[in-house]
Amino acid sequence: MTSDKIIPARERLIFAMDVPDPAAARALAERLGDSVTVYKLGLELFFTGEYFPLADWFMARGKKVFADIKLFDVPETVRRAVRQARERGFTFLTVHGNDGMLRAAAEEKGDRLKILGVTALTSLDRGDLDDLGFACNVEELVLSRARRALAVGCDGVVSSGLEAARLRQELGPRLMIVTPGIRPVENRPVDDQKRVVTVPDAFHNGADYIVVGRPIRDAADPREAAERIQQQIADALG
Repeated sequence: MTSDKIIPARERLIFAMDVPDPAAARALAERLGDSVTVYKLGLELFFTGEYFPLADWFMARGKKVFADIKLFDVPETVRRAVRQARERGFTFLTVHGNDGMLRAAAEEKGDRLKILGVTALTSLDRGDLDDLGFACNVEELVLSRARRALAVGCDGVVSSGLEAARLRQELGPRLMIVTPGIRPVENRPVDDQKRVVTVPDAFHNGADYIVVGRPIRDAADPREAAERIQQQIADALG
């Protein structure tokens, strides 16, 4: 079930740069050095007003940027936003919407930008879905959204490792699976995440990439923590 895509092993770790300002992001990136190649920049940094210069700073240093903005708007607005993202040089961009939004994003993405549909946030469980009015279990919702994202031209999805195995089994090798909610064995507290897996489990279930934040950011030695996860990835991939 392990992913067979040709991806450099050390690029399979995406670090979630969840810090309050660009200065903190740059300082942490300097500490991490070559232990991390791909950085996820999310909404906290977006609202600092320096998101794009920060993204340029990373890319100028040979890093790849995952713009985790979760676009959700009418298709034409999504299309225009994706056009801008494509010109910025991002590697990944998230879209959290219906078929029309996802199709517009896929049509505008070009050759380099990868569009990832958001399935169900890893902070949600069945009780949360009931509250939101979804009359299905989490796995069925994730599978439905992933199938539709792939059908309209998206490259892949963001999905918990708990659902990755079924996604890979039913949708095949073309689907790109990016798995957040990773908690190394030695760092099992889940914080606000509810559907979590370990590093080996994620890859054995078919994930192509994993997203790790707090277990690296909050470690006494973030670089050592990142390198430990890189070793776990190498071991899982054999």
